[in-house]
Amino acid sequence: MSSAKPVLVVIGTAISLTCILPVGLGNGSGTGASTARLFAKEGYSVALIARGASAVTELAKEINSSGGHAEEFALESYNHENITNAWAAITAKFPKPQYVVRVAVFNAGHGVWKSFLDITPQDVQDVLQVTVAAAFSFARGAILAFKENDIAEPNGKRGTFIITGATASLRGNVTTSAFAAGKFGLRALSQSLAKEFGKENIHVAHAIIDGIILTGRQRELKGEEFAQNQDVRLSPDSIASSYLYLVNQDRSAWTWELDLRPAHEKW
Repeated sequence: MSSAKPVLVVIGTAISLTCILPVGLGNGSGTGASTARLFAKEGYSVALIARGASAVTELAKEINSSGGHAEEFALESYNHENITNAWAAITAKFPKPQYVVRVAVFNAGHGVWKSFLDITPQDVQDVLQVTVAAAFSFARGAILAFKENDIAEPNGKRGTFIITGATASLRGNVTTSAFAAGKFGLRALSQSLAKEFGKENIHVAHAIIDGIILTGRQRELKGEEFAQNQDVRLSPDSIASSYLYLVNQDRSAWTWELDLRPAHEKW
């Protein structure tokens, strides 16, 4: 890697990242936040993108007080204009040649779990906007940033773009018709980007998160016994470690799709 400081950008309900890394933050206890913390420890500057200022402000304070470098970019919504403006602000805050965006993580999502006849047109629009349309907008910013980069050695990459998927990326269920439609679309986007931009040394990877992630909310809902049983839930810190593994892969053996699940998976 060059002498420029890498940046991680993370966006979404669970934070994502780039070398500048955009990440989705949620309430600071999920995948995005864990990814931001880990990459900051690895020497990345971190750009935190999320709806609402409180999530990005608290996580940025935590990372900065621990000796890392994080900047916050709060959005009102995940529409194209807001995401495009966030990328422009990130570019201004992390200018070349001092910084270079190397990693971007799309971790945004919108969950709708209803029987089909109870799903409203607004539910469909919300899922498609946050899960698919926002991904297109965020991916455009990431790809444009990566295309300006030199190839970093030894891994041979201009950048890494990671998309967080779910069990619903592969199969629908009785209450997931809207949610799965969004996740299917997100997986298709990931696959298409990998095919188109791999030849430009841009690594695109899709992570299927097959199970319940131990966030603060899940700890409250399911209790401490569930939280302490590592066989039945996913750790956001472990997911972050897998994302770092993807970023560090060299060009001779890239992973497009990674499937992560707890040991006692039963769904």
